[in-house]
Amino acid sequence: MNQPYDRVYNFSAGPCTLPVEVLEEAREDLLNYKGMGMSVMEMSHRSKPFEAILAQAEADLKKLLKVPDNYKILFLQGGATMQFSMIPLCFLGEGKSADYMVTGAWGEKAFEAAALVGNANLAYSGKAANYNDIPKFDSIKLNSDAAYVHFTSNETIHGVQFHEDPTVAAPLICDMSSDIISRPVDVSKYALIYAGAQKNMGPAGVTVVIIRDDLLERIPAKMHPILDYKLHAKNTSMYNTPPCWSIYMCGLVYKYILHHGGVAGAHERNLWKSKVIYQTIDGTHGFFKGHAEHHARSTMNVTFTLPNDELTTEFVKEAEALKLDGLKGHRSVGGIRASIYNAFPLEGCQALAKFMWEFATKHA
Repeated sequence: MNQPYDRVYNFSAGPCTLPVEVLEEAREDLLNYKGMGMSVMEMSHRSKPFEAILAQAEADLKKLLKVPDNYKILFLQGGATMQFSMIPLCFLGEGKSADYMVTGAWGEKAFEAAALVGNANLAYSGKAANYNDIPKFDSIKLNSDAAYVHFTSNETIHGVQFHEDPTVAAPLICDMSSDIISRPVDVSKYALIYAGAQKNMGPAGVTVVIIRDDLLERIPAKMHPILDYKLHAKNTSMYNTPPCWSIYMCGLVYKYILHHGGVAGAHERNLWKSKVIYQTIDGTHGFFKGHAEHHARSTMNVTFTLPNDELTTEFVKEAEALKLDGLKGHRSVGGIRASIYNAFPLEGCQALAKFMWEFATKHA
């Protein structure tokens, strides 16, 4: 089945596929937003129209995730990578330690950044098994006096995911860049959630931070202004010029998800999409091999390998001819990675599964 506008099925790990309805609305507003005579990309971030865009995006995200009133929602820049440093600079002061649960490449980068700032404790690492699994939090020795516990809910490169919200004694911080608003989350269990937008929420350029009020009070005085969550909260995400267009696009995506069953609806669709591909992997009796352990399998990033590199190269080549794009796996895992974020259509997963069966039958 052909997609609208002759679009490919984009399995890229990010930036993500966006809903066609959202892209169409953005196109209509591109030259003249709501009769303002200019694009959102051109208008002042201090103007009433943009302040309304920002406020509505915040309200809709709060509704989607059921964010409690004692949290602030911030729209910042610098990606999740900036957060890797911003978090320890704000909360990992002298004489303190933080526990890091590392289940993939992005968690590893977060830990490395924190270690440059202070006492970052590697409480768990799945590196020895090339990050193919996740631990149970209650099986790991964590410091109840830690400044915070940090983990990554979904690892895009290795395709492993936590499917439940953990409970820990210390403040819990989570990088949800690649599965935010894809599944229900109990925000009240977290002190801070952060996520780059370019996986499930919109284009690259904006990072969402959801931070509990009491954590803001722990930020030391004389913090560098651009790295100070409290200052960003005080200025409602406009301490400096925010990424206006990216925020606008996120707002459109939030409305789209709200109109299509909310987070619960997105989660149901994501489970069905991933099931189509995982059943195909398991049904080929070893021709395709999933990287992640079954209980740790990601609904966002399906990773698997073929019998050899030559077949992998041929698989990617033939897939591209069928408009199945962006399937080449990361070099640290190899094989194939199918990223199927919120807006990715079920039909694309079905097309990939059909091709996988045909390829396995031909080459087994």
